[in-house]
Amino acid sequence: MTMLLSFSTWGMQKTPIDVAVAHCAALGFDGLELTVIPRWPTDAAMMDTAERKRIRRLYDDHHIDLCGLSGNTPLLNGDATERARNIKTFKTYLDLAAELQKPGERLSVSTTSAGEPGSWETVKDELVLLFGNAATYAEAAGVIVGVEPHVSNALHTPEQAIWLVQQINSPALGVHFDISHFNVQGMEMEKAVAQLVPYTVHTHVKDERGIAPHHEFLIPGEGEMDYVGYLKAMDRAGWTEHITVEISLMVQARPDFDALAAATQSYRVLAQAFADAGIARGRA
Repeated sequence: MTMLLSFSTWGMQKTPIDVAVAHCAALGFDGLELTVIPRWPTDAAMMDTAERKRIRRLYDDHHIDLCGLSGNTPLLNGDATERARNIKTFKTYLDLAAELQKPGERLSVSTTSAGEPGSWETVKDELVLLFGNAATYAEAAGVIVGVEPHVSNALHTPEQAIWLVQQINSPALGVHFDISHFNVQGMEMEKAVAQLVPYTVHTHVKDERGIAPHHEFLIPGEGEMDYVGYLKAMDRAGWTEHITVEISLMVQARPDFDALAAATQSYRVLAQAFADAGIARGRA
């Protein structure tokens, strides 16, 4: 089987979208996830219709896939009023995905739960309501919600993610699968892949070192991540879509962080891992 190698503008918080698209396309990435939250150059609230159309053309002109939207709006943040506002904001990202996607596409928009890792039993029913609300809206818009388990959040295990998706039971809700959040919990990678790929709509990878809470997220090539083993596991599980590199905010906080250099290093490391794993890139 084949897969695609992509990057996320999550790691390009201060990089103009024109530069990001051109750089990632020139490197050879197959796709580029678009981050649309506040503090990024492509904040959905700051883009008018003309700019949205221009960005879509920018991707097309550079022959790089728009492979998803990062719309991280932690849904449990705040009190009831703020949580209602969170859902309202997240729905604007679903609207943007529907506007940007081409006929036949169904873009996913990712977000996390927020909440503390020990609070799952207390908040899980509310998460069913929150993500169910988002999924109903997404289904009507023709897009998909990707719920991301996160090491620091209430929703942080494969079992919790699967339970949530099964409870809501919507074709517009799936898992945004970032293997790093399970690796730093000391979970067995092959097992997590086998559990989650059947529910997965989009992916992230990065590099990491250590076990939570004493862990670091890193640029590919800096840490302990077994990319070849991961790609082979994803292949065995039947994944044929984008493997998307994300550069964490932990890395971006470095005084000498260079977003373009990080993308370049990420491409080199992951492209070599694809070759070493014997997995071809492209559409089957």
